[in-house]
Amino acid sequence: MVNNLFQKVEGIVLKSIDYGESNKILTIFSREKGKFGAVARGAKKPTSRLASVSQPFTYAYFLCQIGSSLATIQQGENIDTFKTIKEDLFLTAYASYVVELLDKGVDEKSANPYLFELLYETLRHFSEGYDPKIIKNIFEVKMLGVLGFRPVVTECVSCHDVDGPFVFSVSEGGILCSNCSVRDPHHLKVSPNTIKLLKLFFYIDIKRIGNINVKDITKKELDQCIQSYYDAYSGIYLKTKKFLDSMESQLGYN
Repeated sequence: MVNNLFQKVEGIVLKSIDYGESNKILTIFSREKGKFGAVARGAKKPTSRLASVSQPFTYAYFLCQIGSSLATIQQGENIDTFKTIKEDLFLTAYASYVVELLDKGVDEKSANPYLFELLYETLRHFSEGYDPKIIKNIFEVKMLGVLGFRPVVTECVSCHDVDGPFVFSVSEGGILCSNCSVRDPHHLKVSPNTIKLLKLFFYIDIKRIGNINVKDITKKELDQCIQSYYDAYSGIYLKTKKFLDSMESQLGYN
């Protein structure tokens, strides 16, 4: 009878915290159930069968008893540990930022298979050597739709001109043509390539993204547009952002 209460879910560990002498509490984002908290009993012990599936970023099958409160993990089977990410401080910073953004941006037990696939592909691209800053930007842009707000990047917000050139306006909610740029005296002056990439990031399937060669100045403009928009509209504060900013300064991105 008890075994029937357990469900097998495909999930990625967003967060892992110690609980008591030998246990861990995991925040798991699953394909079937969305985000939920779960107790992994004995997972702090190196010999535990749950130790390897209780690490952040781990992609695994979990046999869980899921109720109204914390779930209980009975078994776990690794699909991908994303070892490359865990062994690289810079990649860990990017991955930590992405999973915290998702954690803060979604409700408990609300399934979103699209977002699950997006998270998996983002981590996979990190681990396979794609430009982590660009992959992070793609994830951020696609998360805007999940959060329920997104800038207009296909035409001028005011007059609907599609030819440009354009500037980016946080207050107006998207791009403005040169004639309408006066509507926002604090607009961001960005290159045409930056606008093209913003459009690309919204609409392209991340699975189709290859290695995109992007100049450092364009990366800075992309970050400025995206972060300014998040700061103005999302209300989300991420602890990992300060650490990531520090890492990016070392890389010369800031």
